[in-house]
Amino acid sequence: MLSIGILIFLTFPNYGIIWDEEVQREYGLLLIKYYTSGLQDLSAFNFDNLYLYGGGFDMAAGLLERVSPFGAYETRHLLGGAIGLLGMAGVWRLARLIGGERTGFFALLLLALLPAYYGHMFSNPKDIPFACGMIWCLHLSALILGELPRPRWSLIVGFGVVLGLTLGTRIGGVLAVFFLAAAIGGHLWQVARARRDVSSAAWQALVILGRLAPALPVAWLVMVVIWPWAHLEPLNPLRAFLKFSAFPWPNEVLFGGRWISADDLPVTYLTTMLGLQLPELVLVGLGLAAWFGGRALVRPPFLVDGTNRLQVALVALAAVFPIVYVLISHPVLYNGFRHFLFVLPPMAILAGLGFDRLWAAVADHRSRLRARMLALPFTAAVVAQFWTMAALHPYEYIYYNRIAGGIAGAEWRYELDYWGAALREAAYDLDEYVANESGGRLESTEKISVFVCGHPTSVMYFLPRQFHLVSEPEQADFLVSWTQAGCNFTMFGQVVSEVQRFGVTLAVVKDLRR
Repeated sequence: MLSIGILIFLTFPNYGIIWDEEVQREYGLLLIKYYTSGLQDLSAFNFDNLYLYGGGFDMAAGLLERVSPFGAYETRHLLGGAIGLLGMAGVWRLARLIGGERTGFFALLLLALLPAYYGHMFSNPKDIPFACGMIWCLHLSALILGELPRPRWSLIVGFGVVLGLTLGTRIGGVLAVFFLAAAIGGHLWQVARARRDVSSAAWQALVILGRLAPALPVAWLVMVVIWPWAHLEPLNPLRAFLKFSAFPWPNEVLFGGRWISADDLPVTYLTTMLGLQLPELVLVGLGLAAWFGGRALVRPPFLVDGTNRLQVALVALAAVFPIVYVLISHPVLYNGFRHFLFVLPPMAILAGLGFDRLWAAVADHRSRLRARMLALPFTAAVVAQFWTMAALHPYEYIYYNRIAGGIAGAEWRYELDYWGAALREAAYDLDEYVANESGGRLESTEKISVFVCGHPTSVMYFLPRQFHLVSEPEQADFLVSWTQAGCNFTMFGQVVSEVQRFGVTLAVVKDLRR
């Protein structure tokens, strides 16, 4: 954990400003204004559609801006990295609880090497905090399961606080309640079966319900603090839930080499993207978990006791249910599985449990040769995955596995840098090019016009004040473009820089004067 934390601190300035960040930052500042105005300034609730989301991260980032020695967006990226690390800590704790120290190590390692999670940590102000909240809800739920029917009050209050933070990030946090309720249902079934008495289970159900009930008002109070729109009208959270259940997104998604309307994607879109973007290590670990889990149905030693079975089932439910729901309901999806990053932590735990069981099976034979036969390919795969992520840095989130042929195989078939993160590097390349052209430094009186195909802030934030943005390419000296929209092909000029990873161009700088 310490090594990951150091890596986060050393690399957070390298990440670019993604498409949504400017409006998210503004939303956080408006929410702060709502509170500092004595709840009178309601402009945050008319700002685009962001009132449908909680603003805990954005408010925290807005407050940190005032004291941070770093820039506004760099501060956001550091905070995002810290929250991502907190999510990793939750994975380690939960994996250790249900499988022991070795499972905790494997799960933490696999999540840290999961590019979709690590790459989103620094710039995704909704999905990573939500994933972090969900994994800590699962951890507290697992602890509650171990103390039924009367868990400690500290666990109940803690669950309420974390649930409130999660709901205040995305209303989809209600899933945490469903997961806990399903696991409690499993516990009651075990009680009824063991005692052959339904009345005992019914009595326990009442005791558990009464014991856990205080968590809900705690969650509500926390939620409305970071999502004040929720308390303007009692039904607002329900309105947000219904809105997200049929969220419109009238754009096209690159899938299988074709641009397809987001509401017309095949039902297998999510599962396909998971299969192409999860590292091979995680896929193998999940396969092992499925194999040993199936054996556990008839061979109890895999799971310690009834409570442990429920805890593992809780994690499996959190990993699998959202995917099954998508297959059945077919909601509008886009940008891969970024809205489902919250399934990655429980997947890492299951994969870690799978590798732990494999290691235990090998160790049971007391064969050093077999242990080495397992350790060597696993270590090689870890090193290869780390090298791939280092080569992609700071665009880890565009990763595709070998099934897809890496990002080179995914180019023109699936989305890559859909958030325009590479525009930061392109901006620095432009600054260096113009400075070299001017003899090493820019004169303060120089004026250089730039047209940006992408989000303007993703470029202009990193350029000196001599550069100014223009609205038409005909007015520009230079073009800075991402490759997602294809305008790097429609505007002609001399290519002076290309941001590339593994031979794939992510952003382009063109000199339009030539």
